[in-house]
Amino acid sequence: MSSQHPLSSASTLKGQKFNFTSNMDDINWENYSEDFGNYSYNTDLPSILPDSAPCRPESLDVNKYGIVLIYALVFLLSLLGNSLVMLVILYSRVGRSVTDVYLLNLAMADLLFALTLPIWAASKAKGWIFGTPLCKVVSLLKEVNFYSGILLLACISMDRYLAIVHATRTLTQKRHWVKFICLGIWTLSLILALPIFLFRRTIYPPYSSPVCYEDMGANTTKWRVVMRALPQTFGFLVPLLVMLFCYGFTLRTLFAAHMGQKHRAMRVIFAVVLVFLLCWLPYHLVLIVDTLMRMRVISETCERRNDIGRALDATEILGFLHSCLNPLIYVFIGQKFRHGLLRIMAIHGLISKEFLVKDGRPSFVGSSSGNTSTTL
Repeated sequence: MSSQHPLSSASTLKGQKFNFTSNMDDINWENYSEDFGNYSYNTDLPSILPDSAPCRPESLDVNKYGIVLIYALVFLLSLLGNSLVMLVILYSRVGRSVTDVYLLNLAMADLLFALTLPIWAASKAKGWIFGTPLCKVVSLLKEVNFYSGILLLACISMDRYLAIVHATRTLTQKRHWVKFICLGIWTLSLILALPIFLFRRTIYPPYSSPVCYEDMGANTTKWRVVMRALPQTFGFLVPLLVMLFCYGFTLRTLFAAHMGQKHRAMRVIFAVVLVFLLCWLPYHLVLIVDTLMRMRVISETCERRNDIGRALDATEILGFLHSCLNPLIYVFIGQKFRHGLLRIMAIHGLISKEFLVKDGRPSFVGSSSGNTSTTL
């Protein structure tokens, strides 16, 4: 969220030092933060530059109404697309596989996040005008969307790995176990997102629009590093390593065994994972760099701080786009999803049944559930 930050600096004039600070004693503006998405980017001024010009935070030079338009488009596409994905999977009770259950939960997470986009769009244009309760709720949904997404994709990668590399029928082949796994993923996502929910609130800077950010008192910077490090480790890096390991061996097995049909069918899953990483990996890499700077591992300067701020702004937009992309993947790559959607439309008389014949026979994806087909 772009805003003009208050200054807290010291300058020397004719040998005398003048301190310019906010007169709002109840807020520690040295720890003032601006919302950049799943986390906050701390904009406290570097204490190592007391006699230099103040560090003026610079936001990404993008028309805020252009961003609002992007968010509105993503909201509409995500609302329609993920609703259709859920409809197709829920309608296919007989042929539903383990992977389908994971993808159903993934669509639910994207849909929940999409419902918050109008609020984030309005905050880009007007500042945070919705108060602390809504600040906490929508921030929580953003966090849960990301963590549930990557954890679900990690579970899909393990399911594919066990089914193709080891050709084993695991406990996940029983539907009720898959439901418990998904419940555990949602619970873990809520736990990882809980710190943001607890510490986010609305702040009213004296020289800018209201903002939604976390406030942890005098130790905001130190605690923010902890709040980033733990979720980044267990909610991002570990699932990412699991996916890289599982899909690396899965691809090697598919190519070595010349399993052409399964390889073609796996394109949907690989595309979903690739798009997720392309959308969210840049943001979290920038966030890791910023965290290292907070820990003084990387030297901190005004220029570097502003570069990171602009990068977080840009990559946040890219991350928001992800919520509408999975349905597009299913439409363009997932032949069986198209077939299932057309079948529903034909049953309700929206199209002729001839379209089902023209669409052709759906492809299949091997599943450890014992049912080899997947709805997507």
